[in-house]
Amino acid sequence: MQRVLDHIDRHLDGDLDLDTVSRVAAFSKFHFHRQFTATFGLSLHRYVQLARLKRASHQLATRDARSVTDIAMDAGYDAPDAFARAFRQRFGQSPSSFRKSPDWAPWLAAFGPLDNARSKLMQITYTPDDVTIQEMPPTPVAILEHRGDRATLGATIERFIAWRKSMGLSPENSATFNIFRSERTPANPADYSMDLCVGTDRPIDPDDADMKPGVIPGGRCAVLRVVHDTHNLEPAALYLYRDWLPASGEEARDFPLYCRRRLGFFPGAEVHEVTVELFLPLK
Repeated sequence: MQRVLDHIDRHLDGDLDLDTVSRVAAFSKFHFHRQFTATFGLSLHRYVQLARLKRASHQLATRDARSVTDIAMDAGYDAPDAFARAFRQRFGQSPSSFRKSPDWAPWLAAFGPLDNARSKLMQITYTPDDVTIQEMPPTPVAILEHRGDRATLGATIERFIAWRKSMGLSPENSATFNIFRSERTPANPADYSMDLCVGTDRPIDPDDADMKPGVIPGGRCAVLRVVHDTHNLEPAALYLYRDWLPASGEEARDFPLYCRRRLGFFPGAEVHEVTVELFLPLK
């Protein structure tokens, strides 16, 4: 099933019908159809449709130069009006409206089934060999603090992306960091806390209502590379804290767990294009 999802990620422009994908899984198509639905809670057709809509929304939100019609065709729709109807049904916005001003709350809700499906894959097993200890230099960053229910994180991400675009700080030339100051799902949702950061030493306008300067301190860190579900780092974080740290003889430093995203930034890249390095600061 992991091979199937990887194949779908890489071939969203190709033929992803039941015959083709069942061959990737090495199942008969009849058995594969039942197995896929039982494993992920949605049909292959539904999964592929959501994956293509997700890519289309990425292309719109990142101001892809192509027309809505071209993006619709890439998403597997024969006509732009059919794409517009499906898009509006999922996100409550037309494609052109989403391109101008994305509303991320319904976007996140719409892809709940897709995210749940990916999370049902067999758990990734980490070992001590997956962890390296690195000496990290101090890193100046611009910080946008998100405080409050994780359901509103999409709006914070939108402001973050808009600011870094206005400053010309693309993910390709300016590293993206997230500093995790709370659990992913605290008992009280209002206690969720995370900093979105972009690596830069440029001065920040003191009157800027969103961004502030800061530094990710240098020092020794345990580093774990995540290449699968890069939007949910909780399993990797639990491994570092619960398993690796007690067995290592190391002691955690007084700075939160943080990550660095490479080759893209949510929501501007496909899942298989993003890798994440998770850092546990050590004394």
